[in-house]
Amino acid sequence: MELSDHLREKYASQYNSESVTWRNLGAKHKADNIVSLARHITFKNVLEVGAGEGSILDWLSKWNFSTDLNCVEISESGIAMIRSKGIMHLNDVLLFDGYKIPFPNNHFDLVICSHVLEHVEHERTLLREIKRVSKYQIFEVPIDFSFYVDSKVKHFLSYGHINIYTPGLFRFLLKTENFKVLHDKCYLYPDDVLQMTYKNNRSGYYVAKIKHAILRLFPYLLGIKPSAYAVLTSKESGRVDIF
Repeated sequence: MELSDHLREKYASQYNSESVTWRNLGAKHKADNIVSLARHITFKNVLEVGAGEGSILDWLSKWNFSTDLNCVEISESGIAMIRSKGIMHLNDVLLFDGYKIPFPNNHFDLVICSHVLEHVEHERTLLREIKRVSKYQIFEVPIDFSFYVDSKVKHFLSYGHINIYTPGLFRFLLKTENFKVLHDKCYLYPDDVLQMTYKNNRSGYYVAKIKHAILRLFPYLLGIKPSAYAVLTSKESGRVDIF
């Protein structure tokens, strides 16, 4: 299984200096979710799968999350930007084909895959490879679902999002691939992210703030439609029984 030529071409030059501020801001909160979920894990080495331009790794290194950080990424422009950052605790920086992770079984104590799976054509193939090389995993995905999400196909494709999740649907995906959910977090984007997202649309900003206030009042709704969902998993032995 390999990344399709069409997507490979699109992602090869995806990363540039124009989006650094935006990506760095979002990455800080994603890294904070990782630290929060991993606080009970003892680990020596960490791999990020789909590291983009390295902003999450940069934050994790600054916070001394691990002294043995590593990454694989499909985008040549992303790899170039990661290397240009001079991230202190980062060791291996590898270009990969999107599915085959070039490390042996159980090599990493923790694999991070943050805001990646919504872009992946064959998500179960990548999940199985992540499971193969790791003992624990942290995933985060955006929650793009709405009842009329099919009317927004063009919008989401403009972000490269080809898979849509709710927290429950994502847990279902993980459990049917033999991951055990240990801890999770339904997450609303903080105010600094909202302000940057809606910097040219003040009415959109205030609507988002009202929606967030309502979701915080009703935990059940928050569990269905947060901004993003982050989860810590381990892998179960054996196979999932079908029929």
